[in-house]
Formats: sequence, structure tokens, C-alpha cells
Amino acid sequence: MNMTVLIIGGIAVLVVIVLLIPLFVKSNNVNLLPHTGKKPEYMRELPPEETISATLEEGEGITVFDFDKGEKLAAPFAEQIEDILRAKLNADPALKKYKIDFGTSDDHTLEIWVNGEKFVNINELPDEALKETFRASIKKWAGK
Repeated sequence: MNMTVLIIGGIAVLVVIVLLIPLFVKSNNVNLLPHTGKKPEYMRELPPEETISATLEEGEGITVFDFDKGEKLAAPFAEQIEDILRAKLNADPALKKYKIDFGTSDDHTLEIWVNGEKFVNINELPDEALKETFRASIKKWAGK
């Protein structure tokens, strides 16, 4: 009788494992893309040259976006725009004083951090040249 219980128990465990395998396989197959089946434009091409430069400089190789430890995280396309903006700021002595970081708020909107102060709109930024450089960075990223 004990042997029968062990055999039935073993078969039950095997059946459960076999039934769970498709669940585990499917759980590793997450698709965050829209239902069109196409990748967003920013994932079909190489990242902007500023992102490539930043990741290569840090020894990370080429990645879709540059994320550094301690930095707030935003959507990949926003991180790419951040890389373009940072490169422009570093090239302009008048704007080099600004430290920029993009993040995602609890309601999933973009946060723009300038020297540790949070802004939620480009028009709120503290400097007209910074606003224009931000807009130019977006246009460059969009290919316009």
C-alpha cells in the first residue's frame, strides 16, 4: 500500500510539473511592444551617437540607452534624449553648469531634474538657453 501511494504521488508530481512547463516558458516571453508586432523606431536603429559615446566611454559597449548608477530612470527614448542634451550642455560653457537627469514620476510622466530640482515641463526650466537646447535635443533625436 505504501508503494502504491508513493507511485501515485510521484505520478501526480510529474503531471503538475509537465503542466507548469508551458506556464514558465510563457512567463519568460514578455512583449512590451505595441500589438503591431513592430519595434518602436528607436529600437530599430542604432542609438544616437551621444548614447554610443557615453556607453563606450564607460566601457559598457553599445546599449540602447546610457544608465548610470544613482541616476533616475526614464523611458529608453527619454534617456537617449538626455544623452543628446548632456552632450550639448557639456559643449556649451554657458550651459555646462547644469546637471541634467530624466526620471519617471509615480504617474509615469517625465520628470526633468536640473541641478537636483525637479521640473515637469520644459517651459518651467530656469534658463531660456537651456529650454532651447532641450528642444533642439528632442528635434535631433526625432531626426528633424
